[in-house]
Amino acid sequence: MLLRMAVCARLCGAGQSRRCRRRQRHSQPHQDSDSDMDMDEEEEAERVVGKTKDEPDVCSSGAGVLASGASAGPPHPQSLLDLPPELLVEIFSSLPGAALPNLALVCKKFRQILNTETIWRRRCTEEFGMRDDLRKMEILGMSSRDLYVKLLHPYRNILGLWQPDIGPYGGLLNVVVDGLFIIGWMYLPPHDPRVEDPMRRRPLFRIHMWEKNKAMVECMYGHKGPHKGDIQTVKKDEFSTKCNQTDHHRMPGGRQEEFRTWLEDEWGRTLEDIFHEHMQELILMKFIYTSQYDNCLTYRRIYLPPCLPSDLLQPGLFKGTYGSHGLEIIMLSFHGSKAKVTKLTGDPNVPAGQLTLEIDLNRPVRLPDLEHQRSMEELSRLVLGVHEEAQRGLQAQDAPSEAAEVAEGSDSAPPAGVEDVEPGAAACSAASEAQPFVLPLGVMARNEVYPRTCKMCFYGTGLIAGHGFTSPERTPGLFVLFDDDRFGFIWLELKSFSLYSRLTDQLSHAQAPSMEHFEAMLRNMQSWTS
Repeated sequence: MLLRMAVCARLCGAGQSRRCRRRQRHSQPHQDSDSDMDMDEEEEAERVVGKTKDEPDVCSSGAGVLASGASAGPPHPQSLLDLPPELLVEIFSSLPGAALPNLALVCKKFRQILNTETIWRRRCTEEFGMRDDLRKMEILGMSSRDLYVKLLHPYRNILGLWQPDIGPYGGLLNVVVDGLFIIGWMYLPPHDPRVEDPMRRRPLFRIHMWEKNKAMVECMYGHKGPHKGDIQTVKKDEFSTKCNQTDHHRMPGGRQEEFRTWLEDEWGRTLEDIFHEHMQELILMKFIYTSQYDNCLTYRRIYLPPCLPSDLLQPGLFKGTYGSHGLEIIMLSFHGSKAKVTKLTGDPNVPAGQLTLEIDLNRPVRLPDLEHQRSMEELSRLVLGVHEEAQRGLQAQDAPSEAAEVAEGSDSAPPAGVEDVEPGAAACSAASEAQPFVLPLGVMARNEVYPRTCKMCFYGTGLIAGHGFTSPERTPGLFVLFDDDRFGFIWLELKSFSLYSRLTDQLSHAQAPSMEHFEAMLRNMQSWTS
């Protein structure tokens, strides 16, 4: 920021600082250090913005100097002040909006030009994607400058993807600029077990400037329409919402009516339609736990996984079936020879934030013919053979003294059905031709309709635990890649099958700055619920 202001000050006629000119006279080219340059620019910016009593306005003094020496100088513009206003508008429009308020402190002329609507309209368009909505706003008598300064800029840090702190259940919130509002949309999976249906979404809060020419926060939870709310930024990458009128969440029929309404929205059915007693208990438990928050929640920022050319398929968000717990939202990401599946929503057994699946891309499994695929014993033999080999590899890493002995036996043929590949090569050589696939007899699946062909299979482990995330352990299973948008996992110990389908919604402001930021986020997510 100081750098931009220093540059503007020099263009206005203030010129370079004495230190900078003196250094140029007595030093050879390219001998100045970066630290000295930064210091000079900061000093120059401070002189421009924070003028002392003895210093006149930069623009006026610069203009006077230029005027007195105009006859001796070249005819070309010597500062920004010599440029026509329409060109200054074009220059200022290209600067980030966050820099404009400080630019207005440089001089009176800059401040007057920065009142031009064109500048702020372009900032709203380029930084927040607003176009047609700006015309509606101007019809209502609201300026682009007020919209940017009072709504978009103050709340820019809450835009993006967030995970609410709702115990083991988690969630997925996307805060976006939606029309003339900033809206927090909670994304919900489709009703169980329709995993390939589109996501559902529900507004939890909105921010607007309809009244009093200032930003107002409204809670959208409940059934009585928008009402007063509040948003607080707790710290970086974290914020909290609060409802100031929780009576709007209550229904005339009391808790029973609220439960029936919630159940129909959450599961698309009534309690009488759910015959499984254990599932009824899980549903009632979730309602009691989640309804106590009354939309007073804390959110932590999450990112979409970065995509690399070597990835087996495009990483991202998926919906998956989890037995009696219904559908849950997960995140697929790639880390070298490993694929990781992390829960964004969870349950009392394995909560949100935990690593539900881990796939070893160096250990592909070749399926037998359809007749043998129907045998659970045959599948178990294949996967457990790879599992034992993987465990021996881990033991060899833990005991380096045994590494030579393990290496001597590495020339032996791999178990039947396991492909012998170079490390890291499996993920880059996905089969282009689909092969037949069928679930073994005795394996439970929420979806009777599932893909009957697959591209590749890999050995992996899944996380299982008791109620309350007690006694967690990783158990072997089979990762099945069906196509670019669907995959599955066969849990050997549970004798169950989970089907995952890609979430296709466009989520704004969600890309991770780097792979390092993303991996740090995954570690933090696991610590929230461990």
